[in-house]
Amino acid sequence: MTLKQTLDIYELLDDANVNGEQVRDFFLRRGAGQVEVERVEGESGWTDFIQVRIPGRSGKTAGGDAPTLGMIGRLGGIGARPERIGLVSDGDGAITALTSALKLIEMQAKGDTLPGDVLIATHICPNAPTIPHEPVAFMGSPVDMMTMNQHEVSPEMDAILTIDTTKGNRVFNHRGVAISPTIKEGCILRISDDLVSLLEISSGQLAHTFAVTMQDITPYGNNLYHINSILQPCTATNAPVVGVAITAQSIVPGCATGASHETDIATAARFAIEVAKAYGAGKCSFYDEEEFHRFQALYGSMNHLQTFGKSVQEV
Repeated sequence: MTLKQTLDIYELLDDANVNGEQVRDFFLRRGAGQVEVERVEGESGWTDFIQVRIPGRSGKTAGGDAPTLGMIGRLGGIGARPERIGLVSDGDGAITALTSALKLIEMQAKGDTLPGDVLIATHICPNAPTIPHEPVAFMGSPVDMMTMNQHEVSPEMDAILTIDTTKGNRVFNHRGVAISPTIKEGCILRISDDLVSLLEISSGQLAHTFAVTMQDITPYGNNLYHINSILQPCTATNAPVVGVAITAQSIVPGCATGASHETDIATAARFAIEVAKAYGAGKCSFYDEEEFHRFQALYGSMNHLQTFGKSVQEV
């Protein structure tokens, strides 16, 4: 169960004065061994990037060869103060990532060590700006997307789950958790059967998935529409990336308060932990390597979609 850890992390972050040092101290008190915090200043304030490493018994940290799973809690900010009071819906990605970290640390303390390393990254900003977006306003961030990717996407990550609130749209019509197709090097691949099975087992429901457009897997800043930033890590890595969306039946702005649902966050964290168990043990595949290589042989590389493409002057 991850509900208790979800509530603990929610209460930790629902604070106008919370910062990365407080989060690191919390994790160290709860038994974490490796927590890194770095503050980055932007034009409209600061955010604290946090990375928690949970070593596996056969992971790279221990000198083994088990693959490393990355979990990225993607968001603009956990708060929109002074415009809004309290933790905003956009903070669910950070809560989920840190909930997963806390649960894995507690599991390890009780003797349940995963096969591979898990590297968890997110950032903490209680005073982020809001930005216009249709159909509802987005949460902004003091730093740009390239900076986020530089601090959250690590070359150590052999596969990545990127977790984000995805409620400010008319595409989803259910509340819960949904996963994307696998994105790798500019290619939208088929949805992983292994991940579908793990989502159904951990949620107790038929798996929900979501469609991905070509625009969604291109970098922010190219003036194309993106449903949100959930898949932006795929622009900064050659590792396979899968989005884990926390969804709602209604349209909920990212800057809305009182809109986080602890049971949905707990489900997303539980799914991420089950993926970490299976992936490190070599029992979960994000994509079919043979099919991917055949695709590239037939149609060439699609990694130009990871770039800004042609300059504005050329378009």
